[in-house]
Amino acid sequence: MATDLRLPTDRIVRPDKDRFLNEENPFEAMMSRFDRAAELLDLEPGIYKILRHPEKQLTVSIPVMHDNGEVEVYTGYRVLYNTSRGPAKGGIRFDMNVTLEEVKALAAWMTWKCAVVNIPFGGAKGGVICDPLKMSVAELERLTRRYTAGIMSLLGPDSDVPAPDVNTNERVMAWVMDTYSMRMGHTVTAVVTGKPIEMGGSLGRREATGRGCMIVTKEALTHLGMPIKGTTVAVQGFGNVGSIAADLMQKEGMTIVAVGDRTGGVHNTNGIDVPDAAAWVKSHGTLEGYPRGDAISNDELLTLDVEVLVPAALENVITTKNADKIRARVICEGANGPTTAAADAVLDEKGIFVIPDILANAGGVTVSYFEWVQDRGGYFWSEASVNERLTDIMKRSFHDVLKLAQQHKVNLRTAAYMLSISRVSTVHKLRGIYA
Repeated sequence: MATDLRLPTDRIVRPDKDRFLNEENPFEAMMSRFDRAAELLDLEPGIYKILRHPEKQLTVSIPVMHDNGEVEVYTGYRVLYNTSRGPAKGGIRFDMNVTLEEVKALAAWMTWKCAVVNIPFGGAKGGVICDPLKMSVAELERLTRRYTAGIMSLLGPDSDVPAPDVNTNERVMAWVMDTYSMRMGHTVTAVVTGKPIEMGGSLGRREATGRGCMIVTKEALTHLGMPIKGTTVAVQGFGNVGSIAADLMQKEGMTIVAVGDRTGGVHNTNGIDVPDAAAWVKSHGTLEGYPRGDAISNDELLTLDVEVLVPAALENVITTKNADKIRARVICEGANGPTTAAADAVLDEKGIFVIPDILANAGGVTVSYFEWVQDRGGYFWSEASVNERLTDIMKRSFHDVLKLAQQHKVNLRTAAYMLSISRVSTVHKLRGIYA
């Protein structure tokens, strides 16, 4: 029998028009959720103040000589939010929409994400304001290396370990590792994760975030008494996370009825052949023009009548403007921050079971941790071993969060924040304040 997880009215966080005046500010959204969890935990005032502030914020200017001889200066950021539990961990993104507020929010999310799955990392994030699609490979390399040099004071296997994110990949991580290694005078493989296998990368890392989404979605469907086979799924975002999540869900028997990328979506009620769609993207660059389905907008994709919705693109795609139109029974947040804090209450009232980003997409950082461990130990695991360990951690973490949600009669997002903040605050109490 399906479980009704609608929250008691007095426990629903309702959006306040003044509090969410800037609904799409990601740091404000993260902080509103943090405040809710801190209140339920009765967090000590001193620890509360510490956890509301990032430890370090670095802004760098990045001069790059373009292939035509012209020099352009880009702006880059690196934020270390909290390192009480271990080295900072977080990706680097290249995108025109990068802001310091976004990077701060993502660094905080990484802090909570690592704590939710209980791996010994803190949270960080980095980004450069640029359009990588308009840059040559040589220009991207020069940008990456100069950015790495700019944040060198933060980097290191014991201090700050970057990874790929939006518009960055294994090759970019190879440039970061090489730049850092040249400065150190010897090869340091553990300074980044998400590297090529030949340079100390881990088997299973590229698929890890999408695999984690598949694992927790299966756990959610089982918990709700819903069948896995034949469950209809719409996936917004068809990059690394979305395409792999869709492929793995399809292999588990789910029916992928819609996929989308920045050019729009494709809908087919009979199901989309995910490998075929991925092959189209590989040869054409985007999903645009894919012939085996009906073209729809990304807004339409989000509101399709499906059992599972996987927003796996960028943040703030589910807001108070469209949350009441969402018809999915389960939302698995493959992206970071796809739902605004103000939209949470709307989804709660509709009884939608949301697997929050800091749990749903934690597979990537979990296998990044595996890669870091393997690099430091100089001993590498089989892909089967990586996937088995990932599955164990994702299942355990899902049920840890679910148990807390049931105990406190809150949704999974609030429970995930409560669990992670509790783990981080405990370490702060044990360590004390250095004076």
